[in-house]
Amino acid sequence: MTFMKNLKTGFAAAAFATFGAGAAMAEFPERTIELIHPWGPGNAMAVSQIIAKAMGEELGVDMPVISTPGAAGTKGQITAMQRPADGYTVFDGYVAPLVLQPVLGNADWTYSDFTPLHAAVSNAFAIGGRPGESRWSNFEEMMAYGKANPGELRYSSGSRNNLPHMVIAKVLQSYGVVAQNVPYTQDGNAVKDLKSGVLDFAFVNVGNYIQDKPAFNIMLVLSELPGAKASYDGAPSIADLSIDLGLSGLAPMGWTWWIVNPDTPDAEVAKLRAAMTAAMKRDDVRSAIEAVGFVPLEWDHTQYDAIVGPVAGQLGAMGNALDWEVEELKKLN
Repeated sequence: MTFMKNLKTGFAAAAFATFGAGAAMAEFPERTIELIHPWGPGNAMAVSQIIAKAMGEELGVDMPVISTPGAAGTKGQITAMQRPADGYTVFDGYVAPLVLQPVLGNADWTYSDFTPLHAAVSNAFAIGGRPGESRWSNFEEMMAYGKANPGELRYSSGSRNNLPHMVIAKVLQSYGVVAQNVPYTQDGNAVKDLKSGVLDFAFVNVGNYIQDKPAFNIMLVLSELPGAKASYDGAPSIADLSIDLGLSGLAPMGWTWWIVNPDTPDAEVAKLRAAMTAAMKRDDVRSAIEAVGFVPLEWDHTQYDAIVGPVAGQLGAMGNALDWEVEELKKLN
């Protein structure tokens, strides 16, 4: 927790300096509030811009989204938390920097070190195959094929050891299926190899699916949330399976919960929470988010611990599934 202790010391000094200048007498907010986004431009950033624009309208100030990619999202989180704790910086708290990287030992904070505003969105992953596949017609038939033919199935999760890889490895472990993960640096190349038969199945994000629906047979949506299933046009989800995968809530998907520095004054936090709550309830905001295939989330700050807390434990189990996959493949060689 060294990083967090250093941050708290810095925050206290910054807060004292700000108070001494008389700024505390001003009505909050009196200027632009920045949302630090941990990824580069793309669908996730576009969705954050939708929410930030609406939240800014509720507050009466501009709310630009600042892309700060790097170090699996932790660069953005560190950047945000090094700013003064005055309410003028909000962090787009995606699961990777907020929960996954601490689980992997790459960050020394936990989700409970920060102050939540409101849940924002989730973007579920799916397992997709080729349309017209003759060896199986659904996911459970593919699992039966894989169990009868250990090591034969080839799939891609994009890069190795990312969240989609962890989720898929946990699913495969639950069925006792040993399959080979083929890493790709670009999703487009994995899709080409899926179409040509080099791969048997692949991780599909909702953006790829919406852009080219005929290219995929979505066999399993990796989320139990009804909204996620709707994003993939009603394809089967983990809630429809005959076995319990040990995956629930927000654990098997991408999501973000907007947070602020824990030393942010209560009055500023209350205004930010009220504005984000109002923004997330707006029909125009929800429709714009759903058009991208993301799912607007309903949970407010009082539900943060109950919803986010279980994610860390499930991510740990998924990490064990990665180790299981490696060991089982070694046994086949």
